[in-house]
Amino acid sequence: MSTAAAELRSKRFAAAVPDLERIEAMPLLAEIDALKHARNAVVLAHNYQAPAIYHGVADFTGDSLALAQQAARSEAEVIVVAGVQFMAETAKLLNPTRMVLISSLAAGCSLAESISAADVRALRRRHPGVPVVSYVNTSAAVKAESDICCTSANALRIVESLGVPKVIFLPDRYLGHHVQQQTGIELVLWEGACEVHERFTGAQLRGLRRDHPGLQIVAHPECPPEVLAEADFVGSTQGMVDHLARSKPAQVVLITECSMSDNVAGEFPEIRFVRPCNLCPHMRQITLVGIRDALRDLRHEVTLPAEIIAPARRALERMLAVGRA
Repeated sequence: MSTAAAELRSKRFAAAVPDLERIEAMPLLAEIDALKHARNAVVLAHNYQAPAIYHGVADFTGDSLALAQQAARSEAEVIVVAGVQFMAETAKLLNPTRMVLISSLAAGCSLAESISAADVRALRRRHPGVPVVSYVNTSAAVKAESDICCTSANALRIVESLGVPKVIFLPDRYLGHHVQQQTGIELVLWEGACEVHERFTGAQLRGLRRDHPGLQIVAHPECPPEVLAEADFVGSTQGMVDHLARSKPAQVVLITECSMSDNVAGEFPEIRFVRPCNLCPHMRQITLVGIRDALRDLRHEVTLPAEIIAPARRALERMLAVGRA
């Protein structure tokens, strides 16, 4: 990390983290930085991580796919993923020769865990010849059974790139419903959902508008349709950030995991963020202590069988190729 980047990180850390928490964290931050240097390591922090991690130790921040791609462009020998299990697996798929660590084995994901590789095979039997599009929020084993992956940002483009009348789209039914409203292609949907996003309701958003006149509502497409119908903008985590940079609303609410608001607010000090807080219990399993221990002991290494890596990576690379087209 450059000196300028380190100074910016320090400034945002000071602004985002309460004084007592910041003082308590300083020895751990110093220890983690020393271990990163000794191990030639980088820390990837998802947008939903707590501010102390996001601003305190992350070398790269963003959504899960962007993090894995950033790591691939680095020269690090060790990659520590401050995120959930499927994110660490994606980092391993795109960096198969690197050591990838996750700081907590308890960091799962309700969406990724809603479907298995066996479920995908059963769907193929019920719909022979129909291609499978898997959201990146899935296990490596599910990606390996898929034809191509997608993100919340490119899901529509990926579905339409296949040139077929029918697609199996999994596992998020709300993201699938959002895509279905924008295309004439028939989607076979799975009944998965993110336990954070599905808790939001249209009534909550109407209440927010009533209490905060002029509020702009920005929602993630993993939310239920009634929520998306109330939103002024619907987009991926990075899409939300890009939208704020373009539109510069006076006040905004991000309808997603609430740590993202804490983290993004530092980039837009002129915007007032209203924070209805739904925390991801799985992301909360990632701690500074856990990151320190993963680096110190090289523990919780992510390993994947070769028979999973090859087809899963192929599904990711097919998606990336569409993005380059």
